[in-house]
Amino acid sequence: MKANSPWVFLPLVGFVLLAVLLASGLGRDPQELPSALVGKPVPSFSLSSLLTEETYTEDSLKGRWQLLNVWATWCPTCHVEHPYLLELAARGVAIAGLNYKDELPAARQYLANLGNPFTHVIVDADGQLGLDLGVYGAPETFLINPAGEIVLRHAGDLNARVWEEKFLPLLPAQAGQGKGGQ
Repeated sequence: MKANSPWVFLPLVGFVLLAVLLASGLGRDPQELPSALVGKPVPSFSLSSLLTEETYTEDSLKGRWQLLNVWATWCPTCHVEHPYLLELAARGVAIAGLNYKDELPAARQYLANLGNPFTHVIVDADGQLGLDLGVYGAPETFLINPAGEIVLRHAGDLNARVWEEKFLPLLPAQAGQGKGGQ
């Protein structure tokens, strides 16, 4: 290979491209998963309730500001966030639960033992609604406006810091204070 051959620079070019690629990822929050559904309606669905004989549809998520929390009993982080969901519910925040790919008796027992923060619990046994929402895994929480549109998606546990930094700034004052505003 000649010293003035263009191939001599190939390792340098590769290194520069790799450095640029890695640098572009610095400063990004790994918990931040963009959602193509932000600003769009919740996808159509018709699924049963975990606790009643009802069937829920996307219309069940209209009419008020609310959270849609994706959870499962097999999810260790869901156990960690559960007390905070109970706290939000006690403050009047409306939270719909999406029980994701779970064993139904275990899910019922979980809520019976730990308390139920949910206004209603939708069963997504095969994970199709989760797939339509772009769920990577549990827990994930979506902020839904009264029109049934997704305003925010958060992957990971919902806690006081996340609530204050990400959710509250997007909510009208009455909804943000936990009144489940209209």
